[in-house]
Amino acid sequence: MSAMTLPIAAELMKAACESCLEAGTLALDLFRPGAQTAARTWAKSGGSPVTEADIGVDTFLRIRLSTLLPEAAWLSEETVDDAQRLTHRFVWVVDPIDGTRAYMSGSPDWAVCVALLDAGTPVLGIVHAPACDATYTAVRGAGSRRSGEAIRTSPATRLAGSKIAGPKPMLDALAQSEDFEPAGKIPSLALRLTRIADGTIDAGLISPDARDWDLAAADLVLSEAGGLLSDAAGQSVAYNRPNPVHGMLIASNNALANPLRHAVERLRDGRPQPV
Repeated sequence: MSAMTLPIAAELMKAACESCLEAGTLALDLFRPGAQTAARTWAKSGGSPVTEADIGVDTFLRIRLSTLLPEAAWLSEETVDDAQRLTHRFVWVVDPIDGTRAYMSGSPDWAVCVALLDAGTPVLGIVHAPACDATYTAVRGAGSRRSGEAIRTSPATRLAGSKIAGPKPMLDALAQSEDFEPAGKIPSLALRLTRIADGTIDAGLISPDARDWDLAAADLVLSEAGGLLSDAAGQSVAYNRPNPVHGMLIASNNALANPLRHAVERLRDGRPQPV
C-alpha cells in the first residue's frame, strides 16, 4: 500500500484547514474570554464535561471532512466509536474542542484538532486555537507551521534549565532528580505538544489515558518540527487501534528525548537518582 502523496495531502490540508477555521468560529460564538461559557453544558459518562459547542463543531466537521475524503472512516471524542474504522486505510481523527474545561472557564487554551491517518500514520494535522490566534499545521514530509510561519523545536540540549510542562504530580516527581523550569499549566494536551513544536517550551509529560484524538494532529506537528512523542520506553505512538487509549507519554525536541526518557525510567523503577 503506497503512502498518500505529498501533493494530495497538501491539497487536502488546504480544504481541511478552511473547515477547521470555520469550526473555530462556531466555537468562538459561545466562548466568553475570562468568564463562564454561554454554551449549554452537561456531563458525559465518566464525568467529563461536554458543551453544545463540542457537539456542534463535531457535527460540522464530520459533514465537511467526510465530503473531502468519502472513503475515510471517523474517530472523534464526541461520536460513538465504530469498529469499522479498523478496516479503513484512511481515518479522520477529531477532537472538536481539546480543553473543554478551559473553554468553559474562559481560558484561551483550547483547540480544534483534526488529523488524517493513512494506515495508522498521521499524514495531515491541524491544531487550531482561535482564542489564541494560532493555527498549527503539518503535512507529513513538508514541515510544520504556526499561522503560516515555519516552526522548529527549541535548541535545548540539557534537562537542567529546560522548560517542561505536564501534570503537577509528574513534574514534582521529576523535580526530585532534575533541575528544570516547570511551565505554566496548559489545559489542552494538543497545545502542550504544539508549544514544544514551536519552541515555547522544551518538553512535556503526559499522564496515562490520553486518546488518539488528543494526540494525533499535534503529534504530526511536533514530529515535523523536529520533536518526538513516545512512550516511556521510547516507542512511537500507535494510532487507530481497537482501544485508542494510551499510557504515559513524553514529548520533547530531539536532543532532550533520551535524557527525559532515562529520567522518567529512573523514577518509575525506583533507581537511585543522580546527584
